[in-house]
Amino acid sequence: MSVARGRAGRSTASAIGAAAAVGVAAFAWGSVIERNRFTVRREYLAVLQPGSAPLTVLQLADAHMAPWQSAKQEWIRSLAALEPDLIIDTGDNLGHVDGLEGIERAFEPFAGIPGVYVNGSNDYFGPVLKNPLNYFTPERKREYRPADLDTDALEAYFDDALGWSNLNNTALALAIGDTTVEFIGVNDAHRQWDRLDLLPGAIDEVRESEDAAGGNTVTLGVTHAPYRRVLDAFVTYGAQAIFAGHTHGGQVRIPGLPALVTNCDIPRDQAQGLSTWTHAGRSAALNVSAGIGTSIYAPVRFACPPEAVLVTLLASDVTEDDIGYS
Repeated sequence: MSVARGRAGRSTASAIGAAAAVGVAAFAWGSVIERNRFTVRREYLAVLQPGSAPLTVLQLADAHMAPWQSAKQEWIRSLAALEPDLIIDTGDNLGHVDGLEGIERAFEPFAGIPGVYVNGSNDYFGPVLKNPLNYFTPERKREYRPADLDTDALEAYFDDALGWSNLNNTALALAIGDTTVEFIGVNDAHRQWDRLDLLPGAIDEVRESEDAAGGNTVTLGVTHAPYRRVLDAFVTYGAQAIFAGHTHGGQVRIPGLPALVTNCDIPRDQAQGLSTWTHAGRSAALNVSAGIGTSIYAPVRFACPPEAVLVTLLASDVTEDDIGYS
């Protein structure tokens, strides 16, 4: 009897030890390897007018930059070699009170490339230590604290040094190649700073302007956090494609399964990648980036590597055979 109990005890201890070893290995992989396994995801969308030249869009999301993160900065710099026609930055660029130093280093090669940006809450508030289990509580209460990051300096860098356009709660149009790209954007919906009520007037003004004249136009929606109310509004206002970040793709995932959490109200199976968002009989392509960084207090990714997304916008009469893509 005592021998059997001894064997059972050793078996239990062995199982616990094995589980602990697997846990340590998984954490090491996620914090050391996968967190820095930067990738480029490529997508193709046939949303331009027939006969239009392709437009390549580089989406940058959730850099959460700290000044010492040189590997991340060098990888972002290398993305300029993709020669994008347009950059869409979906926010949460800063991850430290001195994060702008790293952003300036990383984004320098993009100066002069047309771009638009919206802000996430981490462009206003520095990171704090959080209980990760709180992300499973969708209606958790947030405590008020004043903004502690230099948002004005970040926006000035984007506006003046890079030549990008601020898209927070407004609309604008840019002529890129032979296409007028019409943008609709909101400030961070996670903080309920999206002002959907301002969009109709802004859109009307853009569509009545000389910049948006002509029929060769595509409409893109841009938001940091992909909340349903924002996605629905973008579809209502005619967006053909929507770009978002915020979710980190779930950040820590079980391989083969949807994200465990989204940190917003989007369905878990749409927390990363290209999908379709439908509302009131209309639809738009939805691209949600898993983002480039993590909070400095949660530097782990598992089954969800950091990514930038290169989306090629194609004419609607282009087929998969034309581009060799299937």
